[in-house]
Amino acid sequence: MPILEARRLTKVYRRGASEVRAVDGITLSVEPGEFMAIMGRSGSGKTTLLDLLGCLLRPTDGELEIDGRSVIGASDGELASIRRERIGFVFQEFNLIPSLTAIENVLLPLRYGRRRRDAKRRATQLLELVGLASRASHRPTELSGGEQQRVAIARALVNEPAVILADEPTGELDSTTSDTLMGTLRDLNRERGVTMIIVTHDDAIAGATDRVVRLTDGRVVADEASGSRAFRRALSGERPNGRDGRVWARLGGLLERARSR
Repeated sequence: MPILEARRLTKVYRRGASEVRAVDGITLSVEPGEFMAIMGRSGSGKTTLLDLLGCLLRPTDGELEIDGRSVIGASDGELASIRRERIGFVFQEFNLIPSLTAIENVLLPLRYGRRRRDAKRRATQLLELVGLASRASHRPTELSGGEQQRVAIARALVNEPAVILADEPTGELDSTTSDTLMGTLRDLNRERGVTMIIVTHDDAIAGATDRVVRLTDGRVVADEASGSRAFRRALSGERPNGRDGRVWARLGGLLERARSR
């Protein structure tokens, strides 16, 4: 059973008489334990898609299932429970609370969910897992960008989610720190079976994953596994015969609709 499954997923923003189809009829299936990237230019819909998959946004149309259960029509409280229990989020800006120490930031999600008797021990173990046990009492301003992002990863893991959704997690980091962070995410994927979905514009980051989904104009135009011949083309955004990306976006949309029938 796919851990996430979207069918004809659509998000429309209306601006006066016009509308913007940020996500335009995407059909996508994610299996447990996948390590994948979503790519696309600015405005292609990748962050909107991530927010839909993470139940941060409600779709305008289409279906979304998590663990085989439809979340369409779920109440705000039910969506909050799904996010708390099944999904961890890692953001580009880290989103740590400046007044809290590293371990207090990691513990923060547990204040709003199930209480754990071993909460502090688990938070300590997670900081050790990401190589920051010695920095547990430091506040964000006392940590480097890479260290802050690793605290954010530990925080995302504290509720033992099945899926981590990471939006440009290396965008604020230098290349060496980015490589270290990607190694941490890969280890978590391999050793703990956590499904990883990473939004990135960086083909080097996406190239370290096992699958790349590329978006153009809110539609899937490429979906390739790392072993396929077309994987590198999906990373770069190239199209066969040099055709315009918009044409391929329309063809991709037609293909998704045909698959869903």
